[in-house]
Amino acid sequence: MTPDIKPLVAGNWKMNGARDQLDQLALMSRGLDDELAAKVESAVCPPATLIYVATTLSEDTPLIVGAQDCHAEASGAHTGDISAEMIADCLGELCIVGHSERRTDHGETDASVLAKTVACWRAGLTAIVCIGETEAQYDAGEAEAVLSRQLAASVPDGAKETNTIIAYEPVWAIGTGKTPSPDDIASIHALLRDRLVERFGGPGERMRILYGGSVKPGNAAEILSILNVDGALVGGASLKAEDFLAICEVYRDV
Repeated sequence: MTPDIKPLVAGNWKMNGARDQLDQLALMSRGLDDELAAKVESAVCPPATLIYVATTLSEDTPLIVGAQDCHAEASGAHTGDISAEMIADCLGELCIVGHSERRTDHGETDASVLAKTVACWRAGLTAIVCIGETEAQYDAGEAEAVLSRQLAASVPDGAKETNTIIAYEPVWAIGTGKTPSPDDIASIHALLRDRLVERFGGPGERMRILYGGSVKPGNAAEILSILNVDGALVGGASLKAEDFLAICEVYRDV
């Protein structure tokens, strides 16, 4: 973690979750006492169908609710899409953009991720901008170049700690049980911090950089203790309150 930066643990439910699983979200809300909330921010990004009811369940609790994607436009003839303004209207506070599954499954480019980030800002949402290299790129020693390029092209001018969070998710570690070594994570996060400071100055020093990719209770303490790892973007482990809260609990005695 980075001194003087309040970390964030954000859960990405992906295409999982129905109304009968909202009890897990309620348990998360109740498990975040004031002492823990003072140490770490916690958020869950359920499917769009559950955003509004999730915000009502988490009302007056420390748990933040967000979305997994948004369209770049505020409204229009875009069947099946939701805008950042719609997310804000459902009382969502943040939005994931550029997740590798969106880049792969929907052909999203750095330019489209940048446009969605601007849309988040327009609607008053905080954008969690995802970047990450594939296994082939990692094996070829191209990770630093790929990540630097994605960071430069996916994050708009004007990014600061209050509107933008970076999430580094090595594509080869998502849902596979594999994770980079602590040294590799430290090296990549140091690189990203340097790139942010070079471009944005002071705000780059304060911007949160999350790690994502098979984060679970068993490895969270080791990963979250690494310098410049300012929290986690959690996938499967965020579906169960017990696992999600265990990851948050890493910060209680920090």
